Order: sequence, then structure tokens, then C-alpha cells
Amino acid sequence: MLSEVLDVRRTAVVKLDLSDEQRDALHRTAEQYLYCANRTADYCWSDTTYTECRTNKRQVRDALYSELREETDLQAQLVQAAIKRAVEAVKACVERWKKGQRVSCPTFTAETMDYDARSATFYPNKVSLATVEGRIEPSFVLPADSPTPYERYVLSEDYEFRESTVRYDAVDGEFYIQLSTRRIDGDAEVSEDTGHPDQTVLGIDLGVNSLAVSSTGTFWQGDDYDHWCREFEKRRGEMQQRGTQAAHNALLRLGKREEAWRKQYIHTAANELVAEAVEHDCDVIVFEELTDIRERLPQAKWHHVWAFRRLYEYVSYKAPEQGISVEQVEPNHTSQRCSRTDCGFTHEDNRRGEHFCCQKCGYEVNADYNGAKNIGLRYARKRTHRLRSSPKSGSGDAEVDLRVNGGTLNGESHRPIAGD
Repeated sequence: MLSEVLDVRRTAVVKLDLSDEQRDALHRTAEQYLYCANRTADYCWSDTTYTECRTNKRQVRDALYSELREETDLQAQLVQAAIKRAVEAVKACVERWKKGQRVSCPTFTAETMDYDARSATFYPNKVSLATVEGRIEPSFVLPADSPTPYERYVLSEDYEFRESTVRYDAVDGEFYIQLSTRRIDGDAEVSEDTGHPDQTVLGIDLGVNSLAVSSTGTFWQGDDYDHWCREFEKRRGEMQQRGTQAAHNALLRLGKREEAWRKQYIHTAANELVAEAVEHDCDVIVFEELTDIRERLPQAKWHHVWAFRRLYEYVSYKAPEQGISVEQVEPNHTSQRCSRTDCGFTHEDNRRGEHFCCQKCGYEVNADYNGAKNIGLRYARKRTHRLRSSPKSGSGDAEVDLRVNGGTLNGESHRPIAGD
């Protein structure tokens, strides 16, 4: 099945070949997805007047996102997608309300879920989907004739993936995935020499002493965050020792205050981080993958790990509103590798606490800042390699810039560094 939109969009609908366990995982995911959408719609709606309906996506996300993450097992992107779907539905109702039409609060019952490039990964004959049971990888039921619409438009280098929707057809009891793509505009701004778009990358290193450090040399210190976490912990301990009902009630109020403070603190850091990317004309913000971060940062406490995950999640939905994408790269040896592009020497002795000193070239700088540059460079190199290996890459000299600022850090002058 294939439909066309405005001559540049293509949509392919593919049936999923699911095991019983995979089918159950999608049903449970859809149930929680619909819960988030309906909770959002209820929050946004007003029976009194359309002017009291909430239709600002950012404000609604800020109000509900953390709660829905706590109440469900959904991946961050699926919670965001459910919120977005509900807000758009309420906004459509408001427009009809303004025209005098009868409307009511949207209700979501059909098992459909919106997936983006982070929650769905496509392969030639299967897809990897995020569910409440972890990732599943169902195969596609493709027609015998080739090329199929999926092969022509989803796997083609002439089209870019936009979004996908997984839906359950109650009539035949099967799940289908609808994939939307868009033809890559040949007139888009490209590098004159390479034929590929240049990108400017902002690398982000996460740590304990500094909550986050960017490749532009900006630090988000963790001292204030740690101080207030200790203060809240101290107050909890004092109240728990009293053992009275009044102390218990005060403890509950304190917990709510602490949660609100943590969320606001990370929201502020995320806003500043995105503003840093905007100021330096960055196209991509790159984080290290958070898998096994407890093992990589053994000195990190639970509230550090919570902050890392929330910061990434908040930036992941705030940055696209500014036209900036968010990516992750493997963190292996980013703290031990020399970030100077003419060196790159990697050794465990290069880092000593917060200080980095390359044992080969003598480069000295803050260790977290060095790590941030390496994270940005790793993404830039991977993208450069991908473009060079493309059949359309021509001479293969695809250039990707890593943006670092023009100031100094520890006496070092910083200029944009080529991604290779």
C-alpha cells in the first residue's frame, strides 16, 4: 500500500511479523501510550471556554512530562509523542470551537503510537521498536515483488525518514507500521566541494564535579546541585527521626518541594545548554550514551544519574524546537583520548581527576572539557565516515565542523575544528 503527498512525500505501510511476546509488548505499550495521551488531553481541556484550554506544547510538556515518566514504563520519546498528539488534538478542537461547532475533550482509544528516529530503528527486513518491555525487533511481511514501497522510499538515499506510526488493526488482529518519508531537496544548502550539508556539532560531557561541560568551554557546575541535594537529605533524616504524624506530613511536603526543585534546576540547565547551541549556530547536540554510566562514574550518586538522564531527556525535546537535533555516541575512552586533532593519543594515564595531560604531546586542559570535545569529534568522524562511504559521496571529502568557541580555556585559543 502506498500513498503520495505533495509529490515529495511517500508513505509505506508494512505489516509486522510478531511473536506472541512481541505482540503483548506492543499492546502493553499502546495501553500506556493512550494513558499518557488521555491524561494530557484532560489536563489541556476546559469545559468553560476555549480560551482556558492549554495548547502550548512546551508548557504542557514541562508540566506533565516528569509525572508521566514516573507513572509509566514508556521511553522518553514515546511520552513526548503522546503529549504532542494530545495537544494537537485539543488545538484542533479549539479551532472548531472558535467557529461555533460543538466539541468535547478528545479521547484516545485506538491502539496507535507515534515513533521517531530515536524510538524506531529500521533495517532492510525488520524494525527495532521501543516498548515497555525493552526493544523488540519484528520482521516485515513484504510482498514478493521487488522493489517494494519500503525499499524504494524508506531505504533509499533519495528520501529521509520523517516519522512512523504503529497501529493495531482490530479487524484482522495484526499490527502495521506506517512510515513517512520526504524526498531530499536537491536545492538544499550543501557544501560546494562535497555535495553534503555541513553540520556544526556541540559535544556535551557529563560528570560529577561539573554536571555538564560543552565543547564551547561552558561549564554547568554541580556544586550547587550537590549542596541542595545534601540539604534535602539532611532535612529528611531529621524528620524521619522524629517519628510523629506531623513529621511524616512534613516529610511528604518536603519530598514534593525537592522533586519540584530538581525538575526546575535541570530544566534551567537544559534551556541554557540549548541556548549555548543556538548562540554558536550548532546543528547537533551530542551526548555520551548513558548506558552503564554508574560503572563509568563510580563516584556518581543516584541523584547525579537522575540528573544526567533528565538533562538528556529535556534537551531532547527542547532542542528540536530550535531546529537542533540531539544524538548520542559511545563514551569509550573519551576521557582518556587527547582531543587535539593532530594527536589523538589515548592512554589511561592521560587523565588524573579533573586534570588532563596528554602523555604524548603534552596538551593540558580540564578533563571534562577535553571529554566534551572528544564526544563532539566522535560524532563528527562517524558522520564523515558515513558520508564518505556513501555511493554518492564523490571524492569523499565530506566536511563536518565541530564548533568550539573563540575564547580561551587554560590559556588555549579555540577555533572550529574539522570533523576529520
